[in-house]
Amino acid sequence: MTATNTTEPFVVIGGDAAGLSAASKLKREAPHRDAIVFEKGSWVSYAHCGTPYFVKGDVETLTDLLSLSPSDIRDRGIDLRRNHEVIAVSPMEQTVTVRGPDGEKIHQSYGDLLVATGARALSEPISGSQLDGVFTLHGLDSAANVRAFLSDPAEFTVESLGGDGYVDEATATRYGAMTPPETVAIVGGGYVGIEMAEAFSAWELDVHLFQRSDHVLPPFGTAVAERVEPHLDEQGVTLHLGTEVAEFSGEDGRVDSLACSNGTELAVDAALVGIGIRPNVQLAAETAVTLGDSGAIAIDEYGRTSVDHVYAAGDCAEMPHVVTGENTWVPLGLTANRAGRAIGQTVAGNPTPVGRIAGTAVVKAFDLECGRVGLTNLDRARDAGFDPVSETITAGSRSGYYPGVAETTVRLVADRKSGRLLGGSIVGGDRAAIRIDTLATALEGELSIEEVERLDLAYAPPFSPVWDPILVAAKVLNGQISS
Repeated sequence: MTATNTTEPFVVIGGDAAGLSAASKLKREAPHRDAIVFEKGSWVSYAHCGTPYFVKGDVETLTDLLSLSPSDIRDRGIDLRRNHEVIAVSPMEQTVTVRGPDGEKIHQSYGDLLVATGARALSEPISGSQLDGVFTLHGLDSAANVRAFLSDPAEFTVESLGGDGYVDEATATRYGAMTPPETVAIVGGGYVGIEMAEAFSAWELDVHLFQRSDHVLPPFGTAVAERVEPHLDEQGVTLHLGTEVAEFSGEDGRVDSLACSNGTELAVDAALVGIGIRPNVQLAAETAVTLGDSGAIAIDEYGRTSVDHVYAAGDCAEMPHVVTGENTWVPLGLTANRAGRAIGQTVAGNPTPVGRIAGTAVVKAFDLECGRVGLTNLDRARDAGFDPVSETITAGSRSGYYPGVAETTVRLVADRKSGRLLGGSIVGGDRAAIRIDTLATALEGELSIEEVERLDLAYAPPFSPVWDPILVAAKVLNGQISS
């Protein structure tokens, strides 16, 4: 890397987790350095993971999901420019071309550039996804439109959504005037699909969840799915497993039915498509910046791309995996914030690694909590060069005699030859999800399953049995490896 021209500003493309973490850290460490953040939309620094709970009503307004207001950001000395879209990057000249809200183009030079363009929700290749009443949940405007659609038209106002005036008022008002839906189809049984099943049920809708594979929550594994699926059924969610939605149809521009590849049809008056996201890498792809095998931007341990003075972080970038050591794409909130902060510190003159990821994730499925970390898929573990072996156990979350005890299912995966812990998943109704952090820490320390079994975890009847479910699972799996 050539020396940075510190007289030129640090320019950030994207005003959410990674971008603002980087700009904020730079201004704290090097307050003399200018930091400019271009955000093509109105929303900045918001909690995307809270949107299902806003739709449900647990979170009252969109304003509650904002981590920093534009004025807060400017108070940090950051030059925030909302509704400014970067449309081209020229690494040779170290400039970006920006289209402002009035359509005028400007050219901004940079000393260092951070690409933090995030990801986009997929709705294709489902025909009819453009119909009214068919939504994705990616961004605060989409959450606002869903909640407006669910609201009683006689009571709805745009002001009730909150958001400090940044809501797309025309679209939200149009949905708020429509007759609320009664039957909703959720396409995709991943994080968003499961969380939105709970949200829609709170509005007393008839909820149908379609999953192309045979189980919901594929990254969490079968052991988790086999607990979650009957629980969804108990909550009134109709599951359509092994079923692919091919088309939405509707009269007068509003969805009224769907058709599946197997010929199944269903009358619906709303749909939520949660079939995944893809990294926004178009800007980088038009330069010499290298993309990784995942399609996201490849970076080194400091977040640097293959082009001098250009960094990448957040949902558009790969990160090194703690188990395999290979770069992978796992778009999660902590990953973005942590990497952005490290890059800000590096740009300020103190090189700081962005860290590794284990894919640690949790999700709430009504009354069940699910967690996963590391390599839980045996085929993927084999592809990474391991000889995986796994065990699944179910144990109590607390001492059996203490009120509130619940069944907790733990599945662990280890390498047969070395005994190294490779990953795990957990599901239960009593603080199950937070237990996944123990496994994430063990993976970071590259502990063997025998070492996990010997961990001195806390015990008291209100919190855990003498043998925590994780210790039980490690004991059983270690016995299999040692035999």
